[in-house]
Amino acid sequence: MNQKTQHVLASGFLRVLAALPYGLVARLGESLGRTLYRLPSRRKRILHTNLRLCFPEKTTSQRESLARSTFEHVIRSYFERGIQWYGSAETITHLTKLSSAIELADVYDQPTIFLGFHFAGIEAGCMYYSIHHAVASIYSPMSNKATDDIALTQRARFGTEMIPRGSSARQTLSILKSGKPIMLAADMDFGLRDSVFVPFFGVQACTLTAVSRLAKISGARVVPFVTEVLPNYQGYKLSIFEPLKNYPCGDPTADALLTNQFLEAQIQCIPEQYYWVHRRFKRRPGGEPPVYQ
Repeated sequence: MNQKTQHVLASGFLRVLAALPYGLVARLGESLGRTLYRLPSRRKRILHTNLRLCFPEKTTSQRESLARSTFEHVIRSYFERGIQWYGSAETITHLTKLSSAIELADVYDQPTIFLGFHFAGIEAGCMYYSIHHAVASIYSPMSNKATDDIALTQRARFGTEMIPRGSSARQTLSILKSGKPIMLAADMDFGLRDSVFVPFFGVQACTLTAVSRLAKISGARVVPFVTEVLPNYQGYKLSIFEPLKNYPCGDPTADALLTNQFLEAQIQCIPEQYYWVHRRFKRRPGGEPPVYQ
């Protein structure tokens, strides 16, 4: 199947989902996730490995329950991309509640980096913010070209300035100094460059230092945010926190540890909504064997 056909089919499917009631879309995604969880898969193996490493104190039964719920949230989040990428601004605003510890504005006096994390609702929170405020976003291109084209176009549809990861630092600094905030997520293993190994749930994880370096160069404050999927199909809650204190501190390793600790605390609140299907421990410190077989 060529990329054009893939693009037409994928965008058509997402448009159909956008036209359906949110509760129905969420239930369909959960149902498919429940079904797919019964089948052997690479993502399921990654999920179980991550939970075993990060929650050794839980029983096998508890981890199994958490894994099943996580898988349902992940597949559900893919279905909800239809509403998030093709739904109206009014629909997204209606579905999203906002709790912010800072005053939100279209232009900030101090450069601002919004630090996100890969929870199931992250896309909804970013789309909601872009509807109401000017923002730029650093993104990682997807491996599937058709999906990447759709994501890039739809994420920018309310005016978000999309910046590919690895673009020039000069462009990013220029945006920050203009008063427009930048959203990014740094809780994945993006490689050894500009990264250090620090604990994440007690396991050494390759963690980016780029956020603290960018904050140091630009003088930006780093403001974490988390989007939670609300129970009973009520939508989402976007929580914007106070800026991280004493960040950057001048020690990239300490900064990376601080962000991991913040993320751990948020995961403890909604562990089933974190994207445990990612290979968070893909790279290992020297001498340590791989964890994903």
